[in-house]
Amino acid sequence: MMKTFPLSLAQTEALAQRFPTPFHLYDEAAIRQNARALNAAFAVFPGFREYFAVKAAPNPFLLKILAAEGFGADCSSLAELRLCEAVGLTGDRIMFTSNETPDSEFREARRLGAIINLDDVTHIDALVAATGSLPETICFRYNPGAAKAGNTIIGHPEEAKYGLTRDQLFDAYAKARDLGAKTFGLHTMVVSNELDEQYHIETSRMLFELVIEIHQRLGIRISFINTGGGIGIPYRPEQKAVDYTLIARGARQLYDQIIVPAGLDPLAYNMECGRAITGPYGWLVTRALRFKNTFRSYIGVDASMANLMRPGMYGAYHHITVLGKENAPATHTVDVVGSLCENSDKFAIHRELPEIAMGDLLVIHDTGAHGHAMGYNYNGKTRSAELLLRPDGSVVQIRRAETLNDLFATLDLGALPAFE
Repeated sequence: MMKTFPLSLAQTEALAQRFPTPFHLYDEAAIRQNARALNAAFAVFPGFREYFAVKAAPNPFLLKILAAEGFGADCSSLAELRLCEAVGLTGDRIMFTSNETPDSEFREARRLGAIINLDDVTHIDALVAATGSLPETICFRYNPGAAKAGNTIIGHPEEAKYGLTRDQLFDAYAKARDLGAKTFGLHTMVVSNELDEQYHIETSRMLFELVIEIHQRLGIRISFINTGGGIGIPYRPEQKAVDYTLIARGARQLYDQIIVPAGLDPLAYNMECGRAITGPYGWLVTRALRFKNTFRSYIGVDASMANLMRPGMYGAYHHITVLGKENAPATHTVDVVGSLCENSDKFAIHRELPEIAMGDLLVIHDTGAHGHAMGYNYNGKTRSAELLLRPDGSVVQIRRAETLNDLFATLDLGALPAFE
């Protein structure tokens, strides 16, 4: 699909006068439209709820937008729980899915009334020890192992640190029931950034069949399933966007074939997409600073892995547009790189682009999820601002850029000892 950017070169240059590059920009109208499309597609299920994966874009402005569209939030840390509370998301509008969880985070999740999704059978006792009891509603994360294929980003399920094995799952539900749990959920997350609709439909089948087996073996009725957040986005222009309606209809057909005849309707259907919700509607805007020609040709920009880690971390593709040269021929093959002392600090390798002049603005597409969120401060780099394009065309800052004072705030430079 064609990669677009909502601002012209002139508009972006004017914006860069207010907010120096690099910066991330998000499109509120597009995010809302996408959220409504997801809700409309999955309205075929009883009790559908999307729990936005906060880790993808942990900004309260974005969370507030999605909460207004009826989304809940999927959290995995204390900070994410606190962000949700700040925007009014509490109770069963939070799904707390974590691993190797500290006691303090279990307590915070209980305080907020979140649905707690446990990652291991031993965490039942850990949760009781940390909070004094087991909540009446509990969920378990299932890892199917070799029974379900993974993909490049998340790896093979049997190699993942997440979730309970099949045998452990039955033991966990029985133990939770005996400790007083009344309402049960079943969760899985076996793939990430998957564009094949049929894969997601078959994940629903796997959970539906497991719901039946849990009921038959333990007499426990599962109240809700969560199929995870694996729906992908088309990072490459030649890729096709996932059809939400196709997944919803296919999964609903399986629901009618499996769940309804078993007398287990209604079974609420949830998911926890993050990337699919905000990913395509965020961009990293950066400026070309340096040109270098050695064994390869390099374009050095003012952004780095501090702003977008995915390409350097696992070779992920992000499309790049040179603003004002969208229709110019791609006559130059270059690596687009940042300034970190890391050879993996590259946004593109051997990428064919129009000729780039120093000072040109480059737009790196599809950074609305796992972009700013994964930033870090290696080499003392400060993380960039986040901006929001409002439906009326105005742009507001929703996170200011870090400063060196922010970076040094945890250091007491005045208390340095004298060294001989």
